[in-house]
Amino acid sequence: MASAFRRKDNNSTIRAMQSAVGLPGTLLTNVVAGVRMEGAIRAASVALFVALTAAAAQVSIPLPFTPVPLTLQPMVVLLGGAVLGPRLGMSAQVLYLLLGIAGLPVFAASPILPQGALRLIGPTGGYLMSYPFAAFVAGTLAERGLDRRYLTSLFAMTCGLAVIFFGGVTWLAFFARPAVGLDAALATGLYPFVLLDVLKLLIASGITPALWRFVSLITDH
Repeated sequence: MASAFRRKDNNSTIRAMQSAVGLPGTLLTNVVAGVRMEGAIRAASVALFVALTAAAAQVSIPLPFTPVPLTLQPMVVLLGGAVLGPRLGMSAQVLYLLLGIAGLPVFAASPILPQGALRLIGPTGGYLMSYPFAAFVAGTLAERGLDRRYLTSLFAMTCGLAVIFFGGVTWLAFFARPAVGLDAALATGLYPFVLLDVLKLLIASGITPALWRFVSLITDH
């Protein structure tokens, strides 16, 4: 009897995975499809990821050898793109930046610059300004179905993380005030963070496939 129940549960999981792969669009698109308050739910979802990005910035660890702190923001940015889709994911990060430019305390703590627009010209400005583009890339790949399985979800989020590192290191090397040059930018803005960010992606990449299985189970019933 127990074996029969396990086979039934395994079959349900397999059907849910197969169903998830066949569903079009993003997680948010499927969740709000046919719901009367669709517009309000979309707006609330964008606001949620703005708040999560701001909250993730407060969980920051300053490192003595670099002006770039370690935060949970990249994981939240990429998850937001995957869940919301490219346009809403990008919009959430643009809104986050606008709140920071307006002076709200949504950026990570910094001993160099205060909260506000000046933060965008400092050492971390490139990372911050890359968030909308990273969310767009992750969301575009998710919209094409790459967030349904773990390995493809990992690939989509890795592409988004590459955008963040490219923007952050390029800005730190050539455009920040002060600019430090490419070698120093790599040493202080890339190498110390790669391993930990990959570990975070290994965790985050399993979230969207799990959510898709849950949505598929609901829609199947």
